[in-house]
Amino acid sequence: MNIQEGLVDLICFFEEFFVAHGMSATFAQYLNLLINLVVLTLIIFGINYMIKHFIIETFKLFTNKTKTTFDDFLIKSNFPRYIGRFLPLFVIYELFPLIFSEFPDVLKIFYRLVDIYIIILIVWICRSMLRSTRNYLNTRTEFNDKPLESFSQIIMIFIWIIGFMFIFSELTDRSVIGFIYTLGAASAVILLIFKDTILGLVASIQVSVNDIVRIGDWITFETYGADGTVTEINLATVRVQNWDNTYTTIPTYSLISDSFQNWRGMQESPGRRIKRSVFIKQNSVKFLSHDDIEKLKKIHLIAPYLENRQSEIDKFNESNNIDKSLLINGRNQTNLGIFRKYADSYLQEHSAVHKEMYLMVRHLAPTPNGIPLEILCFSRDKRWENYEYISADIFDHLIAAIPYFDLKLFEAPSGDDIRSFLGEKSES
Repeated sequence: MNIQEGLVDLICFFEEFFVAHGMSATFAQYLNLLINLVVLTLIIFGINYMIKHFIIETFKLFTNKTKTTFDDFLIKSNFPRYIGRFLPLFVIYELFPLIFSEFPDVLKIFYRLVDIYIIILIVWICRSMLRSTRNYLNTRTEFNDKPLESFSQIIMIFIWIIGFMFIFSELTDRSVIGFIYTLGAASAVILLIFKDTILGLVASIQVSVNDIVRIGDWITFETYGADGTVTEINLATVRVQNWDNTYTTIPTYSLISDSFQNWRGMQESPGRRIKRSVFIKQNSVKFLSHDDIEKLKKIHLIAPYLENRQSEIDKFNESNNIDKSLLINGRNQTNLGIFRKYADSYLQEHSAVHKEMYLMVRHLAPTPNGIPLEILCFSRDKRWENYEYISADIFDHLIAAIPYFDLKLFEAPSGDDIRSFLGEKSES
């Protein structure tokens, strides 16, 4: 007698026992079925217990001895547990047909349910492998700025689609090709229902392929009030941690449909741009006399420039017999021009300013608020707090230096200024 015949006899033991003791054949059959199901359930729980306390623990022991962390992530994603479920499934697949041999309709449903469960189990195993791979790659520095979450979600969507195709095929007894044809016919409805998901899928691919945004990038997205570091990129959303430690969630599709500012170029460049202006009162700009020039020569940053420049101007005026009884005649220097040269020399001497990048001090078009004198340069240190310190240090000095050139900053009058003016007028 082989093993299968022995199992059949064992499964039918209680039915024969009950019939032999006077129980009706039908009732004995159902009671025997109930007992066999209870026994099968106990066997399954026993196998699960064995898997949990033997196979999984053995796998953990193995991973503790390996140097790589990938197997540790496999444990965290329940990979050994999913693999272990095939053993009780095999037992059920072998014993269930023997228990329900007299119930062919139930067997048909059973085989269908088992096949569906196997499909889902395979999808879970793929998901576990995918999560483990993603988490492992997140520990590698070369993948820190890659949208691995988006990639894993895209792959997982395709895996679930394939899984649903096979489940549909199992439930309807139709081939997977037939399901694809049905899917094509219903594509308009599917596109309408899953519009956001499809847009997110397309956007994730474009963001990744075109390298538009990476994790760790500083972006400014005024439409959504986002200004900070990208912490997560997934299929549907991009998460940004703002500088005030709040979080803003941006739809992934908006990264390719709307305009935003990515500061990565600045972060990867040798320096960070400083571009600010001081506004000079126009009526404080004047020609300089020889006495004024001699006074400004005491400023060591521009003393050599003034010496050479004034010498050239004097030679020109003398060779052309210019009447210098009026300063406006001939060539002259202005206090604003000399201050502009001073600002340029100061930036050239500043240790925090990058000398190999753009460095410029220029006039802009006059405005009702005065003449803008724009400082354009780059700081060597790109860290935000140090960058602000460097910018403040430069403009603190330049603003304090302006009076030495008999220039005045434009400033809108305050209430105290108006009261002081009216008081002086009333006294006079």
